Amino acid sequence: MRRYTLRQLDTFLEVARQLSVSRAADLLHVTQPAVSMQIRQLEEIVGMALYEQVGRKIRLTDAGLDFQTYAICAVAQLQQLEDAMAQRRGLKKGRISLAMVSTAKYFVPMLLVKFRQRFPDIDISLHIHNREVIMQLLVRNEIDLVIMGRSPDGLDCVATAFATNPLGVISSPEHPLSRRRGAPLSILDGEQFVVREIGSGTRHAMERLFAENNIHPRIVMEMPSNETIKQAVMAGMGLSFLSLRTIRHELASGHLVLLDVLGLPLVRHWHITHLAGKRLSPPAREFQSFLIEEAGPLIKLWA
Repeated sequence: MRRYTLRQLDTFLEVARQLSVSRAADLLHVTQPAVSMQIRQLEEIVGMALYEQVGRKIRLTDAGLDFQTYAICAVAQLQQLEDAMAQRRGLKKGRISLAMVSTAKYFVPMLLVKFRQRFPDIDISLHIHNREVIMQLLVRNEIDLVIMGRSPDGLDCVATAFATNPLGVISSPEHPLSRRRGAPLSILDGEQFVVREIGSGTRHAMERLFAENNIHPRIVMEMPSNETIKQAVMAGMGLSFLSLRTIRHELASGHLVLLDVLGLPLVRHWHITHLAGKRLSPPAREFQSFLIEEAGPLIKLWA
C-alpha cells in the first residue's frame, strides 16, 4: 500500500480547489516551493502526473480527477476519526468493561442508570461473578474496572474505597436470638449458619471475624446466591452473615431480623479496582471518579 501523508492530501486538495499553486500556498500559509515539493512527492508516489500546465493555468489530469475523488473521501474519513477521538476525549462516547462481585448487584444497576443519564453514549459491558472468578478476569486483563469488597491480595492493583459495606448476622423473626439485645459475639458459637461459597468475599469476611473471636459456627449449607440464602434463613434453616446492602427490603418488611450483637455490623468498604498497569480510557476514568465522588450517598439511599 502506498503511504500518502495527510499534508500531501491537504495540499493536493487545496491546489485542486484553487487551480493555483500561489493561491493554495497563501491559504495553507506556506511558500510556493513547499506546495510544489508536496505535489512532486505525491506524483512520485502515485507514479503519474496529477496536474498539467495549460498556459499560465493548471488543471487536473484524468488521474488527478480520480485521485481528487478518493482523496476527498479519505480526508473526510480522517476527520470523522478525529471527531470520534475528540468525543472520547470529551467523554461523550466510549465503552467500559466493568465487572462486579454478585453482592454488588443490589446497588450497581442504580449507579449505572445515574451515570448513563449523564453520559448516554458510553456503553458499559457488565460482568457479574463471585470474587474468585473476578480475580481471574483481573489477572488476564480482560476488564477495565472491578467493583468488589476486599481489595485483591498478591496482585498489583489500584483499589479505591467509594462506599461502606456493613456486614451482619441475620435470622428469621422466630429465631431465639432475634430477641436478644446487646449480645456478645460468643452467642454465635455453635449456631447453625447458611453461608456463601468458598471464594466469596462475604464468606472470607465472616471466617476472618469468627477466627479472630474464636467462634465456631456449624455450617449447614453453602449457597452461591444471596437470594437463596435469604429464603433459607426465612424458612428457619439457620443464621447467615451477609452484607446489609442485600437485605434492606427484607429487614423493613420484618421477614428478616438483624441480630443485635456487640461489634456488629462489621463495616467494610466497596472498592473500585483496576490493574496498576492498566491505562484507563477517559470513559473508564470518568466512571471511576463518579463512584468515588458520588456513589456513597446514593447507595445509602438505595440499599
